[in-house]
Amino acid sequence: MSFFGPAKAERDAAPAPSDSASPVLTARQREPDELAARRPSLLEEKLKVHSRIIDDFNLSLLDRLPREELAKHVRMYVADYVRAENIALNRREVEAFAAEIVDEMIGYGPIEPLLKDPGVNDILINGHDQCFVERFGRLYETKIHFKDEAHLLRIINKMVAVAGRRVDESAPMVDARLPDGSRVNVAVRPVAVDGPIVSIRKFAAQPLTIERLVELGSLPPPVVDLLSAAVRGRVSLVVLGGTGSGKTTLLNALSGFVPEHERLVTIEDAVELRLQRRHVCRMETRPANIEGRGEIRMRDLVRNALRMRPDRIIVGECRGEEAFDMLQAMNTGHEGSMTTIHANSPRDALKRLEQMVGMADMPMTVASIRGQIAAAIRLLVQVQRLPDGSRRLTSVSEITGLDADAIGVQEIFYFAKEFTDRAGNLKGHFYATGAKPTFLDDVKAFGIDVPDSHFDPARSL
Repeated sequence: MSFFGPAKAERDAAPAPSDSASPVLTARQREPDELAARRPSLLEEKLKVHSRIIDDFNLSLLDRLPREELAKHVRMYVADYVRAENIALNRREVEAFAAEIVDEMIGYGPIEPLLKDPGVNDILINGHDQCFVERFGRLYETKIHFKDEAHLLRIINKMVAVAGRRVDESAPMVDARLPDGSRVNVAVRPVAVDGPIVSIRKFAAQPLTIERLVELGSLPPPVVDLLSAAVRGRVSLVVLGGTGSGKTTLLNALSGFVPEHERLVTIEDAVELRLQRRHVCRMETRPANIEGRGEIRMRDLVRNALRMRPDRIIVGECRGEEAFDMLQAMNTGHEGSMTTIHANSPRDALKRLEQMVGMADMPMTVASIRGQIAAAIRLLVQVQRLPDGSRRLTSVSEITGLDADAIGVQEIFYFAKEFTDRAGNLKGHFYATGAKPTFLDDVKAFGIDVPDSHFDPARSL
């Protein structure tokens, strides 16, 4: 069986590319440990090599090769490529470059460089021949492709197998988590009519701290002071926003305000929270097996968490009936618990909570559901991904209680969008509404005080 496919033979017969079209990175030889300094340039070359390998190699044979044999062929191939493209790498650098490519081929194939690229936040694959990435809030199409649908499916199965999941016609949709914490969602035929769809949400090796979010302009110091007081003072809160708006990032950052002596229990569909505390117990749901048995729902985990002596319970995202148990926990000695929810405004978040509590099939009237929400949650923190791709906190609101069977909400801080500059960046300022949170009197018992000047509506924050 030939190691190469027909594409290489066709290209070998074609005229060699001219030197003028060949990218020359540098005229000076460097040692392999200096490759890191040139990673942005070499990444593009690496992606080109991946594409060539996909076209040239017999992939069915490649999957069965021992690592040593694969490394031998890849080293020869990379050496030929470097020579043909006039890339200035010495022999040791070529060896290091080839070794990286072998590691990536054994990993997740063509997208492995993207998984290692810290500038990429999301990887979106639409079929075997189309791949987009999100960089700094904006989508860009890449030149990455898979040989065919079968090649993409092999990579998909490798991803989901790590999490003990499977994907096929009988289970065409799956959520999984890669070893580095990245979240993967996959849809294959028949629900994906044009071929497999893969969405990968990457996470930074080090979660963003609240200080870093302030530096990035996501929220101003007075808002940080209020959120810090709320978390340290055991005020239960909900972070709300749309997909990719930064809910999990903010929740991770807020966990830094939880006192070190407290025990946290986190509950998620796919683990992505990286709370900045030592005493954290993490639990994750489990789908049913092929016989339809063994499912562990989020509601089951919330109930179990109550038996684990938690000081606070953090639910990665409330999506359904578990909202009822979450509210019960907040109302029965677990103040300061937190969760996130998909919603576009504080009012939308409250409506969604009402609907989710109703899904628990408990004999409760709408008025009693609203009473549970108003008693359990004190703060609603909204984040948003803006048109320029930036992510900001846009509103902080307090639930003030029930008012004629309606939940009372007062906004405390908001972000006002003002104009877009020539570079396409949206500009604006944070403002206080003048309303002072009622829970500030409660947190004074913890020795926490927030200056009244923070709530002055006459100045921007």
